[in-house]
Amino acid sequence: MEDLIRLKRESVYQGHLFEYFHDTMKFPNGNTAVWDHIEHKGAAAVVPVQADGTILMVRQYRNSVGRETLEIPAGGLESKDEPTLDAALRELEEETGYKAGKSEYLISTLAAPAYCSEKVDIYVAMDLIPSRQHLDENEFVELESYTVDELCEMIFAGEICDSKTVAAIMAYARKFHV
Repeated sequence: MEDLIRLKRESVYQGHLFEYFHDTMKFPNGNTAVWDHIEHKGAAAVVPVQADGTILMVRQYRNSVGRETLEIPAGGLESKDEPTLDAALRELEEETGYKAGKSEYLISTLAAPAYCSEKVDIYVAMDLIPSRQHLDENEFVELESYTVDELCEMIFAGEICDSKTVAAIMAYARKFHV
């Protein structure tokens, strides 16, 4: 937007996953306002496709929504410079106990662009090779397996609401599922 200017950025909180800012913005009409901004390192996710065509999913408790969610494996980048494919494949092994024999880029999403810079690059993992799950000390996930059609039905029924998972499953269904 022409003449939209950030006058000031003030750090309010520095956490492990993100930094929270108040941005003072000046608008083309001369008005100013304070906008919230969350700076995030970014994330990566993966659609793990098993030999029979089903997709491995992780069910885990999410504190922010106060319930379990069904999601594709995903996690934050260790640094802004970490290649997202490396992070996606790391999360695949950590959360599911599988490595990818083959992988390819699928889609990117912006988690909440109104107030957060988090970008999630999503890949498809195929030719899965059994390895070992490496969950964090306080990470508890259950592995589940579904067909693409089952996952799409769950999305339209409101059972899967996680935005990266919805985007990934719908993109995968459009690109790979006939």
